[in-house]
Amino acid sequence: MAAAAGVLLVLTAAVLLLLVEGGEPPYSCGPRSPSSGYAFCDARLPPARRAADLVSRLTAAEKVAQLGDEAGGVARLGVPPYKWWSEGLHGLSYWGHGMHFNGAVTAITSFPQVLLTAAAFDDRLWFRIGQAIGTEARALYNLGQAEGLTIWSPNVNIYRDPRWGRGQETPGEDPTTASKYAVAFVKGLQGSTPGTLQTSACCKHATAYDLEEWNGVARYNFNAKVTAQDLADTFNPPFKSCVVDAKASCVMCAYTDINGVPACASSDLLSKTFRGQWGLDGYVSSDCDAVALLRDAQRYAPTPEDTVAVAIKVHGMAALQQGKMRESDVDRALTNLFAVRMRLGHFDGDPRSNAAYGHLGAADVCTQAHRDLALEAAQDGIVLLKNDAGALPLDRATVRSAAVIGPNANDPAALNGNYFGPPCETTTPLQGVQRYISSVRFLAGCDSPACGFAATGQAAALASSSDQVIMFMGLSQDQEKEGLDRTSLLLPGKQQSLITAVASAARRPVILVLLTGGPVDVTFAKNNPKIGAILWAGYPGQAGGLAVAKVLFGDHNPSGRLPVTWYPEEFTRIPMTDMRMRADPATGYPGRSYRFYQGNPVYKFGYGLSYSKFSRRLVAAAKPRRPNRNLLAGVIPKQAGDGGESYHVEEIGEEGCERLKFPATVEVHNHGPMDGKHSVLVFVRWPNATAGASRPARQLVGFSSQHVRAGEKARLTMEINPCEHLSRAREDGTKVIDRGSHFLKVGEEDDEWEISFDA
Repeated sequence: MAAAAGVLLVLTAAVLLLLVEGGEPPYSCGPRSPSSGYAFCDARLPPARRAADLVSRLTAAEKVAQLGDEAGGVARLGVPPYKWWSEGLHGLSYWGHGMHFNGAVTAITSFPQVLLTAAAFDDRLWFRIGQAIGTEARALYNLGQAEGLTIWSPNVNIYRDPRWGRGQETPGEDPTTASKYAVAFVKGLQGSTPGTLQTSACCKHATAYDLEEWNGVARYNFNAKVTAQDLADTFNPPFKSCVVDAKASCVMCAYTDINGVPACASSDLLSKTFRGQWGLDGYVSSDCDAVALLRDAQRYAPTPEDTVAVAIKVHGMAALQQGKMRESDVDRALTNLFAVRMRLGHFDGDPRSNAAYGHLGAADVCTQAHRDLALEAAQDGIVLLKNDAGALPLDRATVRSAAVIGPNANDPAALNGNYFGPPCETTTPLQGVQRYISSVRFLAGCDSPACGFAATGQAAALASSSDQVIMFMGLSQDQEKEGLDRTSLLLPGKQQSLITAVASAARRPVILVLLTGGPVDVTFAKNNPKIGAILWAGYPGQAGGLAVAKVLFGDHNPSGRLPVTWYPEEFTRIPMTDMRMRADPATGYPGRSYRFYQGNPVYKFGYGLSYSKFSRRLVAAAKPRRPNRNLLAGVIPKQAGDGGESYHVEEIGEEGCERLKFPATVEVHNHGPMDGKHSVLVFVRWPNATAGASRPARQLVGFSSQHVRAGEKARLTMEINPCEHLSRAREDGTKVIDRGSHFLKVGEEDDEWEISFDA
């Protein structure tokens, strides 16, 4: 009998190997599976019950083997190996172990890096991008080119410090924007089929993480000292939205310590908050090697066995044998993991028979619709920062010759950002310009974006002999990326002197296009009359060159708005390790983000020009009513401690908060001369914001975008939830709504709505 069982085990393992090597998707519970009769193969049962049944059949050694990001197979039960780590920030990625591009599919759609996409302020766009990435991941899985469908994206950390190398991966500095991005992207990625996940999304990195290495302090040993107030109103809201509103099936904890406790070992964060308060239905992942770092860098636990007893990942068997971890702890973790795989359909037989996603294959990757979406996303995110005397758009009929200068002009790598995969196709900015002008001469000008060497004389000569000069400058992954923060906000090396020299030599004001992740201090270019226009194009993805060219030549009217504040170079005097968001005038600390920064930015959050003149107004007929006094009956305002009286959101209750919601309608008028998309940003202003440092100067509460034809008007309506949008966090983290007046305003417009809260 034992020999027969051994033969069965070997045969089963061989079958599993053939399934992967033969281009078949890995799965369990097929008709020939040795476990087809077990409860975990019964698709009629709830995922958690099925997962618990599977876990109950594993030996201790088999259980521990499932705890890493590369989970071993269990051949005797017909369970194939599984790779948890795949990336999909702006397209499927080389990073991770779960996706492979060496079969029927060798390329995927590469969308713009996230920060540029965020500049569109369009949650419908974000949803569609997530949906496309999820579709392509499923297609690869069905083709046998994926060993997992757990996508460790999106990154919804707040872009707190402009030097952060990974800020490019995020939706920016604003918690409302990051929260809405999280919801839209996760819903798109995970799909809309009840009970079945298209892919599993993982929101990372909880929480208050935005430092790689600064002045000898690395993310691996950084203790982020964060106030309860900043956690409540800045760092945690995007993760809460991920779990509560988007129903993300995973949250990843960060490398860093939070107030002395490693994020990946914080019971308050992982158990009390994620699962208890927010109701996470899924699993918690540590960032790569974060658990090992609990001991090696952070010294949170004295031995590997003590460490795994905290976070349950490595040295598992020894921790069990030494009694430092109970098997029930492992069972709980594995049940959460396998429940997600159940929801992905990995235990429902051949995934190609799945009614919702089984039909997806090679024809669903790099489709024309996805390519068009990549172009749309890049176009809609590009921000026009300067346009003196109508320097843009260019008239191709009057530009007989053009000089394209810059290290980012013809380098496909400049389009990608980080966490990228092999793109379907690539159009560099030079190639984009060449579609519009036949006589184009190109010079890199610098040896690289670092620009240690600049061909200044050659570039100036080229500029002086051309009708129009377009410069493509900025940064690269050699200046900003995971593991690498910047030390300066200026353009690197000799870029500034090269740009200035070229501008001086040019016949007409030059056009400066910046390809960067994070913000740069380009005050010199902003103030130079010989530089006619400035565009920020982020890292714009596979269609980035064409998108930039369409904007330059007027085939697309720019509508992007900055999702981060562009600070002056002097901001770099502030330690990156100072986590405080709020300003401290007594010590000269200027605060961070548009909500609290008291300095003079180079460009403000939400700034962006258009080729058309737009006006906006809050529609009088739709102004919100004064909140019904009865809705606050029984809720007693309390002294806020930092000025005035406040209603506690917790006491208003879920039902009361629901009834307080109201619509805000904004009328947009495009005065011409071009059709174009327009994003409306609505802020709340507190009249007593300066009374105490606890209140933001203003806070974004909603946004919406709409394409409006020249000469026409459109109305955009967004829902305002006072408990979420008009509340603020007290010093202890308690969310409150101040008694008295609040004012809604659109961007920098003077028009305001007054909303009063009195019982």
